[in-house]
Amino acid sequence: MRNKELDAALLLTEGAVYDILNGGRNKLVSVYVASPLVWGIHVSASSSISRIEGIEGKRFAISRFGSGSHLIATVDAAERGFSVGDMEFVVVDDIEGARSALANNEADVFLWEKHMTQPLVDSGEFRRIGERIVPWPAFVVSVRVDYLDTHSNTVHEALDIVADFATRLKCDPNGANRISAAYGIGQADARSWLGSVQWSHDRRCPQAAIDRIVAALLSLDLVQSAESIPSGRARLNRIWANIESRAVPL
Repeated sequence: MRNKELDAALLLTEGAVYDILNGGRNKLVSVYVASPLVWGIHVSASSSISRIEGIEGKRFAISRFGSGSHLIATVDAAERGFSVGDMEFVVVDDIEGARSALANNEADVFLWEKHMTQPLVDSGEFRRIGERIVPWPAFVVSVRVDYLDTHSNTVHEALDIVADFATRLKCDPNGANRISAAYGIGQADARSWLGSVQWSHDRRCPQAAIDRIVAALLSLDLVQSAESIPSGRARLNRIWANIESRAVPL
């Protein structure tokens, strides 16, 4: 998005806010998934770490700095009273990189959405030793400010079309089977995920959730210049663009 290779993206909420507060020229326009993400805390099956207390000060595999795997690992450590300053991060790009890093003892711990890692837990490659549920919506829609200024109608239409198809998938009797086939997870896990996920059609700013994310980022020194971050309504205006929903005929 910074290189203008994308106009809009579906992003983890904490990562999207992190980017904006660190200079990204984007604004959030809609919650995409209102339900929180459940992060599994994983180690290699051969790891000597058997309890959650054992991850303090270990090497964490992350997809990239500013990603959910980085931010939530930091949030989780702080919530457990661990020393955030002792954390070490190993950039692995994606889940395949994490598998390799844990298998080759290049990293010790990996946080990822638990349904996506369930096949690796079932196969015995990973052990899940804990979970972290974050207190905010999982995904938001982020749009470049310059694109939003000139193509707001396109953004309106795209959001309504995506919301309609999300509703169709949620109501589709075969939806869990489609998810199971696409992502290689068991049908029972797919049904559990589909039953718990809540797509959002509400484009009002989730102010309390945004405030919690900003507070977490500031407390962990994950914002480049805390002095440059406005407060109150000015902060929300920097992060969120209010746009109205427009119904798209089926």
